Amino acid sequence: MNRTKVAVIGSGNIGTDLMIKVLRLSDTLEMAALVGVDPASDGLARAARLGVPTTADGVAGLIAMPHFDEIDIVFDATSAGAHQANSAALGPYGKRLIDLTPAALGPFVVPAVNLDAHLDAANVNMVTCGGQATIPIVAAIARVTAVPYAEIVAAIASRSAGPGTRANIDEFTETTSRAIEDVGGAAAGRAIIVLNPAEPPLLMRDTVLALIDDPDSEREAAVRESITAMVAEVAAYVPGYRLKQDVQITPLAPDTARHTLTGNASVTHQVSVFLEVEGAAHYLPAYAGNLDIMTSAALRVAERLAATAPTPEPAR
Repeated sequence: MNRTKVAVIGSGNIGTDLMIKVLRLSDTLEMAALVGVDPASDGLARAARLGVPTTADGVAGLIAMPHFDEIDIVFDATSAGAHQANSAALGPYGKRLIDLTPAALGPFVVPAVNLDAHLDAANVNMVTCGGQATIPIVAAIARVTAVPYAEIVAAIASRSAGPGTRANIDEFTETTSRAIEDVGGAAAGRAIIVLNPAEPPLLMRDTVLALIDDPDSEREAAVRESITAMVAEVAAYVPGYRLKQDVQITPLAPDTARHTLTGNASVTHQVSVFLEVEGAAHYLPAYAGNLDIMTSAALRVAERLAATAPTPEPAR
């Protein structure tokens, strides 16, 4: 079976974990290159030991590799700013790009929600770790009833937030907020990230709060069932993804100033969903579920892109 060749730009934690996932888990993808800018990085050293071609010359080094033409899909696990340059450099070569940064140059993709919606896009964006964890829940509620407002809080271990994550905090909140609306289906969305300094580090925790209007008992049951089904869909590619406690649907207090969030939309109840994400510990520690959910989602997207790519005609 011919595998689709992929490259990963970024030899840090996310890029290295993604490389190992491709090597260990994928039956359809082949690691063709790990790309970095620091020759002394652990990721490049590990790739070399695993027999993966490497370059420390960034995207220019990738383009110069003798087998570059054979690579179909390129993951970018760098930063929002770097992705803009990488996308521009790779654009003329017709590669499919999967962006794990908050740059959001291409359409947002959350596998459990809209995996097949953007298969023709040249550059797809994986939103953020918080987005991958929480947007499926917003979408699960929105497919049952209107969601005038949804808010997510992503709490991650401070130790799992490297320089790239910290540099992209502003982009995280902006990108995730947009995707809560564009992909999750909320009329208005808000995202908050918390870097938890606790030692030992705690697992990723995500809270989804959604405001809905006047649900009867039948619709409440449908919301709960939809959320439970969605959690199972995400857990199919992120095994450590789970509900931390039962879904709560509670009436709002009469004096709640809800119009500040929802404008003129009528809302009467809050849906509260509490999630936990434990990493698979392929390369990253188990507490880094925020990074694991990104690499797991990106792997799922790449395999789907590879499965839908046109079959090359046999040589004549």
